[in-house]
Amino acid sequence: MKKYFNKLLLITLTVLVFSACKKQEDVIYYQGGTAPVLSATVTGTIPLVVATKTSPAVGFSWTNPNYVFSDGISSQNVSYYIEFDTLGANFTNPNMQQVGVTGNLDSVFTQDNLNTILSSPAKLGLAYGIPHNIQVRLVSFLGNNQVQLISNVLSFVVTPFAPPPAVTPPKTGTLYIVGSAVAGGWGNPISAGSIAAQTFTQVSNTDYTITLAIIGGQEFKLIDANGSWTDQWSTAVTDNPLSVTGTGNNTFTNVFVYNGQNSIAPPVSGNYTFEVNFQTGKYTFIQQ
Repeated sequence: MKKYFNKLLLITLTVLVFSACKKQEDVIYYQGGTAPVLSATVTGTIPLVVATKTSPAVGFSWTNPNYVFSDGISSQNVSYYIEFDTLGANFTNPNMQQVGVTGNLDSVFTQDNLNTILSSPAKLGLAYGIPHNIQVRLVSFLGNNQVQLISNVLSFVVTPFAPPPAVTPPKTGTLYIVGSAVAGGWGNPISAGSIAAQTFTQVSNTDYTITLAIIGGQEFKLIDANGSWTDQWSTAVTDNPLSVTGTGNNTFTNVFVYNGQNSIAPPVSGNYTFEVNFQTGKYTFIQQ
């Protein structure tokens, strides 16, 4: 009986050892890959022109990273990031942009699309109308950003264009405020004694600013020619002081349109810096 038990134990151990070895053999190991090589359809300067914004700006293509595992080349879908950053930031800029690509070995950007990536304040935020040096690279990865491989870096010069303003700015380059929200009232032409206080300073083609006393909760319009109502700007519908949303320390922002209804000033009277941005179609009151 003892001999029989020992023999059975030996057989059992042999089976367990064999099973353990087989289980180890089934483990798949990552063995490496090849960093992708990135290339582009243009070199030097990437054209960005508002008149041809729907045309291709640049196309990128890259080699397969060929991820290799112990059971062969990976059959998983490989994902990629095309990364855009400014020269010198070395892809550490907090505003660096990543554009995801899955399953392809190329990607084409229109001028409008690339311009948005590079110049939108919510993205890379490059200034309009000024040449910038940028760099582009590709990062490949599997799963949740695992086993990343990084390509070579390409350098370009780009000059972002300003998109069309949300609201057409004054043709005259001048802007005035009239209405019951200001001391000069609705008088148009504006009286000689009030015109200086009701005239905006033009900061750019689309930005205007003025600092003046505002009567809380009253109405106003913006005009571009003293003595004319032809071109005027205000809100889309008649609003009220509560619709001018406070954002931060006594800052009130609202949208405006060309030839709309009367706008309503902030609810509290006081001195305000009034900023009008035709590019975004928003105006802002900042209490002083």
